[in-house]
Amino acid sequence: MRWLIFLILAALAFFYFLPEREPVPVEETFIGDEIRAVQKAEAFEQEYLDAVRERQEKMEAELDEAGGG
Repeated sequence: MRWLIFLILAALAFFYFLPEREPVPVEETFIGDEIRAVQKAEAFEQEYLDAVRERQEKMEAELDEAGGG
């Protein structure tokens, strides 16, 4: 019975002092390609929204100059 308690305590001590592994970055996992594609799409979306906002502001400025608003 004592050997079982010693074995359990030794196993607990082993796992307690075992160094914890660093998590692997998502880009290095099996879904890394998909993550890069999503990041690329997000960048494209932001560029597109900026261009639309700029075009809308330009159109509003032209309307104000023409006296339409």
